[in-house]
Amino acid sequence: MLVAVNTRFLIHDKLEGIGRFSYEILSRITRSHPEHQFIFFFDRAVEKEFIFSDNVTAIELFPPARHPFLFYWWFKFSILSALKKYKPDVFLSTDGFLCLDTHVPSVAVFHDLAFIHFPDGLSFFEKKYYHYFFPRFAKKAKRIIAVSNYTKTDIIKQYSIDTNKIDVAYNAPAKGFVPVDENTKKTIQLKYTNGCEYFIYVGALQPRKNIETLLKAFDEFKKTSSSNHKLLIVGRMAWQTDDIEDTFENLKFKNEVIFTGRISDDELNKVMASAFCLVYIPFFEGFGLPIVEAMACDIPVITSNITSMPEVAGDAAILVDPHSVDETKNAMLSIVNDEQLRLKLIEGSRNRKSFFDWDRSAEGVWQSLINAINN
Repeated sequence: MLVAVNTRFLIHDKLEGIGRFSYEILSRITRSHPEHQFIFFFDRAVEKEFIFSDNVTAIELFPPARHPFLFYWWFKFSILSALKKYKPDVFLSTDGFLCLDTHVPSVAVFHDLAFIHFPDGLSFFEKKYYHYFFPRFAKKAKRIIAVSNYTKTDIIKQYSIDTNKIDVAYNAPAKGFVPVDENTKKTIQLKYTNGCEYFIYVGALQPRKNIETLLKAFDEFKKTSSSNHKLLIVGRMAWQTDDIEDTFENLKFKNEVIFTGRISDDELNKVMASAFCLVYIPFFEGFGLPIVEAMACDIPVITSNITSMPEVAGDAAILVDPHSVDETKNAMLSIVNDEQLRLKLIEGSRNRKSFFDWDRSAEGVWQSLINAINN
C-alpha cells in the first residue's frame, strides 16, 4: 500500500499543535508498517529528522503554502499533480486541508473549528478561505479524524456530517514529559524565577488563549496571598497581542510575571515538570495539549470548564469559568493553601493520563486509513 501525506506542518524546531500531532503519529505508523510505503509532501526544504524510516520518500512541492492564495494553489495544483503522478492508495492530511479534485480516498484530521467560534484572529482572506473550503473538505473526506469528542460533535453540528464517518484520536504528551527530581526543580526555578515556585502557562499568545484574564487573576492572587509564587508564561507572541501588553503594563505585580518566549522541547519538559501548577484557561480548544503534558509531569491543573477541556481534564483539574477573574484567582489560592487538594489533583492526573497515548492514537489513525480505502 502507498500512503501519501500532507506534512507541511513538520517544521524544524516549530512543532506546535498540528506539527506535534503529525510528528507523533507519522513516526509511529511509518515504523510500525514497514511493509507499506509513504510519500510525505512538504511545502519547504525537507528536514532529515522527519524521514522516520526507510519506507518514507519526501517530496518538496512548490510553493510554500502560508497564505490563503497559496493554500489554494498548493492543494488545487501541486497536491493534485503529485497525487496523479504517484497514484497513492490513500491521502492523509494532518491539518484538515484536502485536494477537492482528486479521486484518491482522503482522510482529514480536524483539530478544531476555532475559525468559526473565534474568527477575529484571522485575516479577511483566511476567513473567506476557511468558511468556504472546510465544509467542502469535511464532505470530501472518506474519513475524518477529530482530536476530541468535543471536536467531533462540533463537526457534526457545523457541517451535518454523519457521526459514523468521524473517528477520534486523542493527542498525548511527548515522551519527554515526565516528573523531575528536586534538584532539577531547584535548578529550573533559580534560572527562571529566582528560586521561587511558579504557576505556568504554555502556548501561543493570542486572543482566544485568554492571557488577559490569566494576568488579571494572577495579579488579584498576589494582592490576596502572601506567597512568593510567580507566573511563568511560555510561548511565542502570535497575533493581536496589544491587549495582552496593555493588561501586563497595568498589573500591580508585573515584576512577578516572566515571559520566556518560545523555548526548546527539552527545556519545556523541565520547565513544565518544575512548575507548581499549570493555569490554562483558553476560551476555546479542540483538545488542550498542555493539560495532558502537565498531567504527565505530575503537575496539577487549573483549566476552563468549556469546549474540550473538561473532556480532557476529567476530574483531575480545577475547572473554572474562563471569563471570571475571581474564579481563576480563587482556584490559584485554593491550590496554594490546600496541599491535600493539590496532592489529590496530582493523584487524579496519574490515573487520568493513561487515557492519552500516542501509540493508541497512531493505531486509530492507521485504522481510519484502512477504512477509507475499504469504503
